[in-house]
Amino acid sequence: MQTTGRLFDDIARVASGAAGALSGVRDEVEALVKHRMERILADMDLVPRDEFEAVKEVAANARAEQEKLEARVAALEAALAGKSTARKAAPRKSSAAKSGKTSAKES
Repeated sequence: MQTTGRLFDDIARVASGAAGALSGVRDEVEALVKHRMERILADMDLVPRDEFEAVKEVAANARAEQEKLEARVAALEAALAGKSTARKAAPRKSSAAKSGKTSAKES
């Protein structure tokens, strides 16, 4: 019986050593995969999240400013259209009256 107990002890030591070796291999494989993924992502030239959020905010501000300017231009165009209508409705003076010349009939 003494040999059976010794055999199991040897098997347990071998299994323990194998588990330790597999744990080391697992850590090494994880490190290699992580390094490889970081390299792939770096080669893809991806934008970091904080830079993306900053550009997104700038774009939203630009869009809001554009909408304000569009409303302002529309108001100015409406004001100009109103003035040009008022000018057309007002009677125009003749070119002689503008220059201060009088016609022969007026003298």
